[in-house]
Amino acid sequence: MKKHPPSLSIVHARDLRRNPTEAEKAMWVLLKKHFPEERFRRQVPIRHYIGDFTSHRLRTMIEIDGDRHSAESDATRTRTIDAEGYSVVRFWNNDVLENPEGCMTRLGQLLS
Repeated sequence: MKKHPPSLSIVHARDLRRNPTEAEKAMWVLLKKHFPEERFRRQVPIRHYIGDFTSHRLRTMIEIDGDRHSAESDATRTRTIDAEGYSVVRFWNNDVLENPEGCMTRLGQLLS
């Protein structure tokens, strides 16, 4: 049975789609160029979390992390998303902006 996210998550996800960060804008362009067949979507609610980019086809969520993220603070989030059957891939904002091709190479390796 499909679990529906809370309506507040949907409202928040829509706001995030309308106001992406520079790193999210850059990643969106890269995903559309390098992985168009994987059908990534932006700001997708899964349970009560919102993933920056999600491919339901690949069961993969990509997170673009800034300075307020850390492995410790995101551990519960990652476990919850993993429990839903999705793998989580994380990139730092500065990696996406300064080394976009390296990010796509790494992502390609993880997805193959």
